[in-house]
Amino acid sequence: MQNIRLKLILLLLLYASFFTQTSFSQDAKEIVRKSNEATRGKSSEAAITMMIVRPKWTRKVSMKSWSKGDDYSLILIQAPVRDKGSSFLKRKREMWNWQPSINRTIKLPPSMMSQSWMGSDFTNDDLIKQASIVEDYEHKILGNATIDGTACYKIELIPKPNAPVVWGKILLWVSKDKYLQLKTEMYDEDGYLVNTLNSSEVKSMGGREIPSRLEMIPADKKNQKTVLIYESLKFNQTIDDDFFSLQNMKRVK
Repeated sequence: MQNIRLKLILLLLLYASFFTQTSFSQDAKEIVRKSNEATRGKSSEAAITMMIVRPKWTRKVSMKSWSKGDDYSLILIQAPVRDKGSSFLKRKREMWNWQPSINRTIKLPPSMMSQSWMGSDFTNDDLIKQASIVEDYEHKILGNATIDGTACYKIELIPKPNAPVVWGKILLWVSKDKYLQLKTEMYDEDGYLVNTLNSSEVKSMGGREIPSRLEMIPADKKNQKTVLIYESLKFNQTIDDDFFSLQNMKRVK
């Protein structure tokens, strides 16, 4: 009789453990999904200034960007003059770059997703977001943390097998109140920290509270960083899928 009771207790404990872990995992994915939607919406349109900071020089890039869900995005470079009119297009898993100076459209292969975007500390994937932090990773809440006085979830993202991702692991700090991504650490496949993204200066933009300043800091390069500043941002504008076309990336203004 005691053996039967013991087996029942063990089964109940195993079931409770499995249920808790499963719910915990689902909660983690839901938090990441909400944090992704907080700054993207169903669609978005933004004016952005990028500052590439190096020990001996600083370069400024002005751009406009449009996105629709996770499948479509378009970035148009407006300054400096030498890059004006260049654009980058993402349609689902494919990415192109239009270079008006040579009148050529270049399709970027997956191997280029980890390369620097326009000489900055952001990768092609960081800006165009070929990979989905919601669908291409497994999520796990590691615990609680505080970023600049804000209570956050600390979440680990491990890529799914064969997912088209750049990073071997991502650590994400998401605020508990507004689901904002306040800090992101990106690791290579060997577990070494490559970049840290700090998000700050939360402002009301497009009817939402979002971080308006993003700083990407490489782990192994002293006094180097890239800053993105949102000058304006609109959410849930009506944008047709045809807007994100190879033809439109050459004429968008």
